[in-house]
Amino acid sequence: MVHDDRVPNLPTTADTSARMSKQRSRDTGIEVALRKELHRLGLRYRVHQRPIKAVRREADVVFGPAKVAVFVDGCFWHGCPDHGTWPKRNSDFWRTKIETNQARDANTDHLLAEAGWLSVRVWEHEDPTTAATRIHTAVATRRPPKRP
Repeated sequence: MVHDDRVPNLPTTADTSARMSKQRSRDTGIEVALRKELHRLGLRYRVHQRPIKAVRREADVVFGPAKVAVFVDGCFWHGCPDHGTWPKRNSDFWRTKIETNQARDANTDHLLAEAGWLSVRVWEHEDPTTAATRIHTAVATRRPPKRP
């Protein structure tokens, strides 16, 4: 079953619309830095793939055999408890948008767990080296044993 998790577009100012349209959704600075660290640690992975083909949710980094899906979450878009902000202009729209993102993230984690996957969430403000070490540990503990 596929859910449409999009929030209807409500009017925003032209400046806000222009600024938000320039936000990268993939290959952000933190994503690239994290992937470099993961590669440096000897990990190989796929980028921007659906861990479960039937679920229309794409992970930023995927470790297929270990069934680990990594999501790099932006502090604004995903409501970081440390750095997330609630805009004052068009506040109902943005609160709904961010809370919908959070609910979708929780649902994604739940669906992946049901299918035997581990979701690892990395905030954009996290140190890439620290996050990569955490991911390396998760992948190493879940990687299937090598055949002789």
